Amino acid sequence: MRTRRKLKLDRNVRQQSKNDIYHLFCWFAKPTHPYTASNSASSKYLREFLDEMQPDQIREHLRKFTRLPHLAGTEQNLHYAEQIQKEWLEFGLDSVEMVPYDVLLSYPNKSQPNYISIVDQLGNEVFNTSLAEPVPEGYEDVPNIVPPYSAFSAKGQPEGDLVYVNYGRTEDFFQLEREMGINITGKIAIVRYGKIFRGNKVKNAMLAGAKGIIMFSDPADYWAAGVQPYPDGWNLPGGGVQRGNVLNLNGAGDPLTPGYPAKEYTYRSSIEDGVGLPKIPVHPIGFHDAVHLLKNMGGQIPPNNWKGGLNVSYRIGPGFTDNFKSQKVRMNIHTNNQVTRIYNVIGRIRGALEPDRYVILGGHRDAWVFGGIDPMSGAAVVHEIVRSAGRLLNKGWRPRRTIIFASWDAEEFGLLGSTEWAEDNAKLLQERAVAYINADSAIEGMYTLRVDCTPSLHTLVYDLTKQIASPEEGNEGVSLYESWHKRDNWTNDRDAPRISKLGSGSDFEAYFIRLGIAAGRARYTKNKKTEQYSSYPVYHSVYETFEIVEKFYDPSFRRLRAVAQVRGGIIFLLADSQLLPLDANQYADSLRKYAHSISKLAQKHPEEMEVYEVSFDVLISAVENFTVAARDFHERLRTINRADPLQVRVVNDQLMYLERAFLDPLGLPGRPFYRHVIFAPSSHNKYAGESFPGIYDALFDIENSADPEKAWEEVKRQISIAAFIVHAAAMTLTPPA
Repeated sequence: MRTRRKLKLDRNVRQQSKNDIYHLFCWFAKPTHPYTASNSASSKYLREFLDEMQPDQIREHLRKFTRLPHLAGTEQNLHYAEQIQKEWLEFGLDSVEMVPYDVLLSYPNKSQPNYISIVDQLGNEVFNTSLAEPVPEGYEDVPNIVPPYSAFSAKGQPEGDLVYVNYGRTEDFFQLEREMGINITGKIAIVRYGKIFRGNKVKNAMLAGAKGIIMFSDPADYWAAGVQPYPDGWNLPGGGVQRGNVLNLNGAGDPLTPGYPAKEYTYRSSIEDGVGLPKIPVHPIGFHDAVHLLKNMGGQIPPNNWKGGLNVSYRIGPGFTDNFKSQKVRMNIHTNNQVTRIYNVIGRIRGALEPDRYVILGGHRDAWVFGGIDPMSGAAVVHEIVRSAGRLLNKGWRPRRTIIFASWDAEEFGLLGSTEWAEDNAKLLQERAVAYINADSAIEGMYTLRVDCTPSLHTLVYDLTKQIASPEEGNEGVSLYESWHKRDNWTNDRDAPRISKLGSGSDFEAYFIRLGIAAGRARYTKNKKTEQYSSYPVYHSVYETFEIVEKFYDPSFRRLRAVAQVRGGIIFLLADSQLLPLDANQYADSLRKYAHSISKLAQKHPEEMEVYEVSFDVLISAVENFTVAARDFHERLRTINRADPLQVRVVNDQLMYLERAFLDPLGLPGRPFYRHVIFAPSSHNKYAGESFPGIYDALFDIENSADPEKAWEEVKRQISIAAFIVHAAAMTLTPPA
């Protein structure tokens, strides 16, 4: 039997009294943690701040910012930036500035449209996909609607046989090659959207040898049962198409200036050497066009779980059936990449007592077209939070710490605006940033609240949502916490609502995963148990209008107000509480769950673990030590002298820097800008947050490794790194010498 190796800590951490369990129970049994308690003046202002936020105001903000398309790098998006700057100053912020960067963006060629064609043996086009989406009623005369395209696609006109690759996941390509015996080299892949980030689909197709990839939204993934297509309902019409970037940046920011801000003076790589740019043409289509490409496919009948909702066989190919065997598919892609100026809007409220401590609320402004949901439902919420904060300032309130509001540009092109600002201010932020709260889309469904955040914010979120009214009809007098818990508690055995891990895919990435700043996000979402469609149906299409929100998602705008109150309340409490409302005990709880989970994943291979002597004992020991350190830290919080600003500052700094302690300066393997050892997106799906990502990626598909011994050595190395980082984080919670 292997003996568990215990990591040694400072004697203050090792000492445990017989009453540890009793003290831990008493801690969690207390109704309010001491660091979340506010003085009466601050509590009064919090209530006024939350009550000031009004549904009608949010409606007006959303209407105002969705009248015209505002793609990053366009004149209209600059006009919106200037309007936001002007109105934030009018609301009463101390300062608002426009911060420019010159980044690589990507646009269709106006004189050579992108499309897919089926060609006969003579090269004649017998079918062409649509050049644009049917424009919704009322928007027919609106200019500058960008046609559907995949940003940063390589140029080219590849021609060849089509192969259907399901969702384009790693396991889908393995199944194609190893179980079906299909080689995709030199073929054109067709893949349905969903399950994983589109850039990961493109990367997988490239690795498999495809010379082009076509993506479509299948009704099975983008239709809700019993709902009509827009404008009669909120489902995606057959001509609707999901735009999006197809980069694989892994946190690098601007592809030509990875790691550094894209300023005028910055050295730029050539586009050929740009980070994360695909080497093959990529193009998205609607499912009406997809039917024409899929209906005559030949080859094998796929497994049932590869079949979507179209009236076709979903055969794999390669190529078409006998009667159409001479026909090929040709991609015609002429997209241009060009360095373009973008603008972030940065507003500030200077802190009264700790102006050098920053609480940041940031969300992007740029949209593929109108952005009714993504991102302007979030931008409207930020606008209302700023307006409400301005009203408090006029009444004499000023937060203890500085609050920074950000309207990011070019998020849709790879989180560029937020990442460039993070790179530009990295040293400052690592020294001064308390937390980053993300403000992307505020509503993606109509069912309940969704929160993703670092564990140290869990207690704050729960305490705050108990002070906010549920927006649901029939729930008058019920708190948001209660309605959220009831709707999220599928098995009736959860003692609190579910809070998820942060993945990526939005602007918190650089702040959380690269810089180690505590982060969170909140929005209204669907019922994940019953609503199986991917994201929301009209995602990144021309149908993301103001009307889809007003008619279907939130007619009363009370859900958006609730999200505004959650996002606003979090930044208020982080900025104004004397002791930072961050909870190391919650982090300890989460680490125990994550360590158990990753160990369980590895134990699917018990024989290999025995042969290669793989053990998680050292990681579990480190987590136990962290748990002791966290509990002892919070015990000390009870006895500090709050009248002594130095004592308050010391413990606040320990809480603020805790997230930084989980960074590895070397980054994750092959992903140097992902430095958080506890949280990062899976390398196989940018959207999915994984705990202990280094270990998770080392274990992913380990059974298919060409060199099992080397693969298991990497697992052992990642366990060692994780154990050290958790141990080091525990040390940061010990008392000052």
